[in-house]
Amino acid sequence: SSLGPTPNDLVANDTWPKSLARLARSSYIGLMRLPERITVDPDIMMGKPCVRGTRIPVDLLLQKMAAGEIAEALLAAYPQLSRAYLHAVWEYAARSAAEEVVLAAD
Repeated sequence: SSLGPTPNDLVANDTWPKSLARLARSSYIGLMRLPERITVDPDIMMGKPCVRGTRIPVDLLLQKMAAGEIAEALLAAYPQLSRAYLHAVWEYAARSAAEEVVLAAD
């Protein structure tokens, strides 16, 4: 399976704003490997990371957890999920934070 385009490809094809060109070309090291139960598909939820086999965006679940919703409530609200899927969401968040690049305002 292909990992998809690199940031350089996206900049070259005008998919990313020009303001990210310098960052993409100078700081890009590699693509984050997604947890097995998380997918990114441009045809599903506009390419947002989602729980595999669903249209449930990772960020929605993370926002609910940040607001204090417990795992049991999420599992009841989304019966197609299991604890393993919630762990994949947490793993995605941890990997994203570890790979995050923070740009200082000019």
